[in-house]
Amino acid sequence: MTGSRVDAVTSPTHNAPRRYFVDAGGRRVLIGLTPEETFEFERLDSGLAFGEAQAAPGGRDSWPDTGERRRVELYQKHEGAWKTWMARSRAEQRERFNLY
Repeated sequence: MTGSRVDAVTSPTHNAPRRYFVDAGGRRVLIGLTPEETFEFERLDSGLAFGEAQAAPGGRDSWPDTGERRRVELYQKHEGAWKTWMARSRAEQRERFNLY
């Protein structure tokens, strides 16, 4: 996260990492997403933007609507970046931990 404060991602007690960071403009942004994508994801995730699912041919299954597909796309982008960030954070903690 260039230009970001990664320390804002962890809770004050350092128990549960948060999935947001504060960017250079002071905006709360999901790791791996832009501020605009974060806004879009939160809007879609709130459920206010969902439409009806479309019935698949044969009527047995349903396909998610465009909003749900976009929400999943943004979540997958964020989730991949978050997992990478967590792995790097753990590696850095191990490097700093030295008993000798």
